[in-house]
Amino acid sequence: MIHQPKNQKAEIKTAVPGPKSRAIREKEEMHLAPGLQGFALMAGIVVDHARGNTVTDVDGNTFIDIIGGIGVNGLGHSHPTYVKAVKDQVEKASVGSFTSEARVDLLTRLAEVPPAPGVHRTQLYSSGAEAVESALRLAKCYTGKYEFVSFWGGFHGKTMGALSLMGSTFKEKLGPMVSGSHIAPYANCYRCPLKLQKSSCGMACLDVVREQVKTTTTGQVAAFIVEPMQGTAGNIIPPKEFLPGIQSIAKDVGALMICDEMITGFGRTGKFWGSNHSGVQPDMVTMGKQFGGGFPISAIMSRDEIVNAKPWSNQSGSSSSYGGNPLASAAAAAAVKIIHEEELVENSRLMGEYFLKKLQPMLDRYPFIGDVRGAGLFMGIEMVKDKATKEPLSKAVCTRIFMDCLKRGLLTMSYAPSFRIQPSLTIDEGTIDHSVAIITEVFDELARDGKYRE
Repeated sequence: MIHQPKNQKAEIKTAVPGPKSRAIREKEEMHLAPGLQGFALMAGIVVDHARGNTVTDVDGNTFIDIIGGIGVNGLGHSHPTYVKAVKDQVEKASVGSFTSEARVDLLTRLAEVPPAPGVHRTQLYSSGAEAVESALRLAKCYTGKYEFVSFWGGFHGKTMGALSLMGSTFKEKLGPMVSGSHIAPYANCYRCPLKLQKSSCGMACLDVVREQVKTTTTGQVAAFIVEPMQGTAGNIIPPKEFLPGIQSIAKDVGALMICDEMITGFGRTGKFWGSNHSGVQPDMVTMGKQFGGGFPISAIMSRDEIVNAKPWSNQSGSSSSYGGNPLASAAAAAAVKIIHEEELVENSRLMGEYFLKKLQPMLDRYPFIGDVRGAGLFMGIEMVKDKATKEPLSKAVCTRIFMDCLKRGLLTMSYAPSFRIQPSLTIDEGTIDHSVAIITEVFDELARDGKYRE
């Protein structure tokens, strides 16, 4: 049984943002540095409380939340079991690297659902990028090599090593990047990097990856790092052949395979691990986001022989000041327990199928919808000016869609042409219906006035 409200609805009482939100935001802007997440700045609301799949602001407006903290809010807001676990632990002990029962509980729970046989050794951190950086260091220590291969569209964090492996324009003006970083095509079939058709391509992108590794590296590849399904790129779901193909290339060059499961892990895609969909067996995984139930915690998992590599395995060689402290461990252990006990992986699969079924008719209904895809509650809608050319909607039109959803009480990631949908794993059919109704109303209005071509 899921211990979160059902059939949640939006309720808008004032203009959005309301007067109280505007006043508080103005005060915050006096001291807040720029660069906050775009959707938070665009919405301009100030949160008062949240429960399940809704957020209520200080003006009394209640919004359905299908952003979900961009993959963080797996349990829904303020899950009562989770809240109690955090409260109980903070009254006992919060900081430090000493062993705690909470950490032992967490490590045991993680080892019960390994992403691959033998992958059970965990080291804990406080952010996704921190875990990725540790994974890169470990790969170097184990293999004795120093190059890495990542993928177009990939996102692994904003620290320097992770940034160098980012497959997007985000890196512009932030160079120079770390040497030995190579970025290869990802199997984004809607926007095929080779301009081929999925039905007849023969997974040609894998041939390109193989050739690129052969001709652009120095033969010192320590690891490939890949998202089983790409989140920031637009919730891209590759063919099932892609990850096994990448693992085969990695093995051929004596490199490890790191699956970045920050977004796709812990049931988001309808299976416990995103890599489960392809049957690939990673040497190492990085994890975070909904793993902590909202608490900032991340981790890497790998096999005994890999984690024993030095100097990574030396005392303090892979540690973090915040990693695995009692409070973080209790929060994450509670989150993993809830995911299992409330069968949220299965709920993700079922509600994802239901949500996708509601969205798929939009392909024929609207001239600006080019693709609708999903795996569990990891979904994406491609919004385009023209279905034939696949030219993305402009930033201005996407912003309009975001604001039109907002004023009707729906928090979305429609601010980009690859509209990502990632509600909590506790969402139900009624709340989905209310969400789809708002999206439909906004899309109907856009279709009527024809301004999506602007």
